[in-house]
Amino acid sequence: MKQLEDIIRDRRSVSPGKLNGKKIANETIQQLLQLADWAPTHGRTEPWRFVVYAGGAAQRFCNDHAELYKANTPEEKYLQATYDKFLHMGDNASHIIAVYSKRGENPNIPVLEEIAATACAVQNILLGAEEQGIAVLWSTGGMTLKPAMKQYFQLREEDTMMGLLYMGYSDNVDKTGKRAVPLEEKVQWHQ
Repeated sequence: MKQLEDIIRDRRSVSPGKLNGKKIANETIQQLLQLADWAPTHGRTEPWRFVVYAGGAAQRFCNDHAELYKANTPEEKYLQATYDKFLHMGDNASHIIAVYSKRGENPNIPVLEEIAATACAVQNILLGAEEQGIAVLWSTGGMTLKPAMKQYFQLREEDTMMGLLYMGYSDNVDKTGKRAVPLEEKVQWHQ
């Protein structure tokens, strides 16, 4: 079993094009969602929400994503290659999970904290997936953060779309990691 430090350091985003089409058991996805449910949350608002697409539903979602792009892109900016990319993003994915943050009713809890809690829930999924040998891309591209996607999921104005998780297995994941900025430049110590 991998140690937590190794899981954190080894986790990498894997583009959907590098997935091999092998399916993840729905029970495994459920276990990852259970890990997500233990993210920290101020006031126990538990704002994370997940919409899981598996099997044929994943491909139908990709079709819908492509159609959202087509319907909401001005003709002069529309690219058939972009449409095709969205249409085929999930071809080899086992599951696609849409993630959003549902704003709680307590106005004393800042929106930022709800978004941060949802991001923590996603990180729990990413780390759990790494431990299980599952490849994931957390994508905010395409129509994901556009009003059309928010409408697609029937989110309220105060809710926040957080991204799409393309999940599956990959035969070739580069675990080499590096940081662009040394840690010493990111930390200030005062004693």
